[in-house]
Amino acid sequence: MTEATLKVFRGIGNAGSFQTYKVPVEDGMVVLDAIHYIQQHYSPELAVRWNCKAAKCGSCSAEVNGKPSLMCKSRMDKFAPGEDIIVEPLKTFPAIKDLVTDVSWNYEVNKKIPPFTPDDKGEWVIYQEDIERVQEFRKCIECFLCQDVCHVLRDHDRKDAFMGPRFLVRTAGLEMHPKDTLNRSKYLKDEGRIGFCNITKCCTEVCPEDIHITDNAIIPLKERVVDQFYDPVAIFLSKIFPDKNKKKVV
Repeated sequence: MTEATLKVFRGIGNAGSFQTYKVPVEDGMVVLDAIHYIQQHYSPELAVRWNCKAAKCGSCSAEVNGKPSLMCKSRMDKFAPGEDIIVEPLKTFPAIKDLVTDVSWNYEVNKKIPPFTPDDKGEWVIYQEDIERVQEFRKCIECFLCQDVCHVLRDHDRKDAFMGPRFLVRTAGLEMHPKDTLNRSKYLKDEGRIGFCNITKCCTEVCPEDIHITDNAIIPLKERVVDQFYDPVAIFLSKIFPDKNKKKVV
């Protein structure tokens, strides 16, 4: 059995400091296990949010050595011997206590997205490729690691103007559903402000569900917005050849 050194942020809100703890490491141990050991043996009042410990609830999001991560998916044996393990709360959202942050802003953004609006033309016939296209987006566990790493939200604090990658993923799942009747391009441009995203792919890199956020969600949505509002050829052709079955723009 070896021993690891954890430096864990402790405090109320942003007022606090890092406290150092020595934790014995066993085979198969993850960072969340180490946090539980600290609670059991050193500091039972250490605040941390967790639930399933199976990387499916998204609750134990934190920053481990500067990288937004799920603590239950961060294996202790991946750190170099003698390397300090620094655990701190997500930086994009207001800190509450210790490792717990207030992510309620995300749910307010979610409420504003125009909902799924299917047609009412009887029986639904959906091709398998259409199902597979949107199924990827349903894998999101709302850990908000992609929101935390997004430079628009993290570095520039533009939560007043940008919906962030998680909700671009949700919008893509609605937009690309074969039975949805809404065109959310105007919403994406004016309220979601998709133009703020400059395709760094950092959100894709931290996604624990391996969703191709940038390539499969953000870029196709950006293309739809550009076609509708900025491409002169596409705009000209849409006026000459209006499509009666075109989605209603919202």
